[in-house]
Amino acid sequence: MALLDFLNKRSGDEKAEMTFIDHLEELRWHIIRAVIAVMVGAIVVFIFINNVVDDILFAPAKPDFITAQWFCDIGRKIGLGDGLCFGNVEVKFLETTMTGQFVSSFTVSFISGFIIAFPYIFWEFWKFVKPALSPAEIKKTRGVIFWVSLLFFMGVAFGYFILTPFMVNFYFTYKLSDLIEIKPTFSDYLENLIYTTVGIGILFQLPLLVMVLTRIGLITAKFLRKYRRHAIVVILILAAIITPTTDPFSLGIVTIPLYLLYEAGIIIASRIGKEKQKRQQEEEWS
Repeated sequence: MALLDFLNKRSGDEKAEMTFIDHLEELRWHIIRAVIAVMVGAIVVFIFINNVVDDILFAPAKPDFITAQWFCDIGRKIGLGDGLCFGNVEVKFLETTMTGQFVSSFTVSFISGFIIAFPYIFWEFWKFVKPALSPAEIKKTRGVIFWVSLLFFMGVAFGYFILTPFMVNFYFTYKLSDLIEIKPTFSDYLENLIYTTVGIGILFQLPLLVMVLTRIGLITAKFLRKYRRHAIVVILILAAIITPTTDPFSLGIVTIPLYLLYEAGIIIASRIGKEKQKRQQEEEWS
């Protein structure tokens, strides 16, 4: 019933005769255009794949990475000496399969294409959903494409500039025994990088998700405050999923910003709740 109501709303007066198949056909073209955008980005990245891998993909694993320099400088300024400096370790990766590098080049291209095309992908999704919204709802969601894209790229940047170099430095400097030599595969590094960039970029949409659910009345600020402890457990689980390695260090780096986003969601829900109460009072007085 909910799906039929949504389709009826987005049909409007001009498209009143649209059938369920017509809606699916329109959705299919939105998806096709989004996939084409991803493929265009992927092709561009594939053309320059060697530079992308050497200068971008492996950059967080290098001791002279810009984030490593920043943290080292901050540690010295606040009196920690070299406590925040990354170890000067030589990071190299193995590939244990004959087709590994070839397959990884397509993976890198596709994921990069998705990141580049993300604003357009969401724009296509928004074009499909927008006809089902009322003018008042459209007005309240003005700028949604900008905010969704901004939060996504902030999450990707956090994973790339903060989480990834910290994880690489931690695992390459951690020694259980001098007889053990670390030789991870390139596929292992790539998998972790995808989790810590795209995964966090998607999770950074939490405030907007809270905003949508609050506006349609599914949650309130009171509800979020009541289940704050439960949310912390869920956030820890999500952090463990994003970081395949579950050491406290990596979990902490991921958990803290996600929890701050949850608190931001409470603030947003509280403001929306106050707006609703104000409108109800105005309607009662009118």
